[in-house]
Amino acid sequence: MDIDINVLLTVALALGVALVVAFVTTPLARAFARKVGAVDIPKDGRRMHNHPIPRLGGLAIFLGFIVSVVMFAQIERQVQGMLLGAIIIVTVGMVDDIIPLPAWLKFIFQLAAAGVAVAFGIRIEHISNPLFWSENEYINFGVWSIPVTMLWIVGITNSVNLIDGLDGLAVGVSAISSMSVLVISLVLGQLNIAIILAALLGACLGFMPYNLNPARIFMGDTGALFLGYILSTVSVLGLLKFYAVISFALPLLALGLPIFDTVFAIIRRLLKGQNPMSPDRGHFHHRLVDMGLSQKQAVAILYSISAVLGLAAVLITTSGEMRALVFLFAFCVAITIGVVLIRSMDRKHEAPSSMDGNQNEGSREEKREDAPERDIEKPAEGESNNGQDPQN
Repeated sequence: MDIDINVLLTVALALGVALVVAFVTTPLARAFARKVGAVDIPKDGRRMHNHPIPRLGGLAIFLGFIVSVVMFAQIERQVQGMLLGAIIIVTVGMVDDIIPLPAWLKFIFQLAAAGVAVAFGIRIEHISNPLFWSENEYINFGVWSIPVTMLWIVGITNSVNLIDGLDGLAVGVSAISSMSVLVISLVLGQLNIAIILAALLGACLGFMPYNLNPARIFMGDTGALFLGYILSTVSVLGLLKFYAVISFALPLLALGLPIFDTVFAIIRRLLKGQNPMSPDRGHFHHRLVDMGLSQKQAVAILYSISAVLGLAAVLITTSGEMRALVFLFAFCVAITIGVVLIRSMDRKHEAPSSMDGNQNEGSREEKREDAPERDIEKPAEGESNNGQDPQN
């Protein structure tokens, strides 16, 4: 499909304006976060940083996005609902970054934001039937379109928030997802959706230099919830309204990494008898770091996975389902082989280290029996046990 040069120019301008605004306002958001006390202090093993970092970077992402959308997009009724819901999400996220709110209260406001979007006409009214042997080509939700849409919006909103565990991870994955859906929207001729996605992509790219490892600022719930909310609502307006045999798979692939991570997290916690919403250290990014990878290496791997899934969604739209499925199958085989090789290498490294550990433990026991008692060495005055500045 040929794309008009004026369309590409408008999309490029929307992306550029959002990028510049986000890049310029991020230092301001950082200073504001310090002033109001919105600082992430590492308190448990789930956090990967070792010193306090401001966490209101989502404000810069929101400003870059909103300025670009107002300048270039058509503010139709559905877009109005999306923007009003986004304001609710950003407000709640900003308050939570400053004064932590209980999970149930944030959930209520997320439902409210989703309800606003639905009230303005953003609904999943039908999807293509995933049961290929069925006579019905589409599944029409009817009155169930409202709860189904709200579940989708709230689910994706929180899934992006859940993967925000490493420097640059959530914003990078959101940028890749935005780019994937942007390409699909251009192919399908959905200009307004493409402009909105270009604004989101530009805002992410403008914020990324400050958020990549080592991060100088976090996006916080302000940014993570906002990105998830916009991606979820735009996917309803674009991908899920696309009449195709396999259209239901497009958002699942374009937003694959946060969706799969969230689903696995819920299943993992239920099997352990835990609250499915309770935090843990079992997410994909945690597992990669625990395997010995650095933050940058883990983020690069997850970027690659997200990019491949997004490319598969684009291939479905442009080249047909079969090519995309073959490509995705080859990718899954490569991932499986890689995981097996990594685990086998881990076992080889663990065996000698465990033997050395047992020997060292035995030698330490012998030393305890023979050696006289000694005073435990105390840290020098003013020295921090965890390597942080005591003033922080």
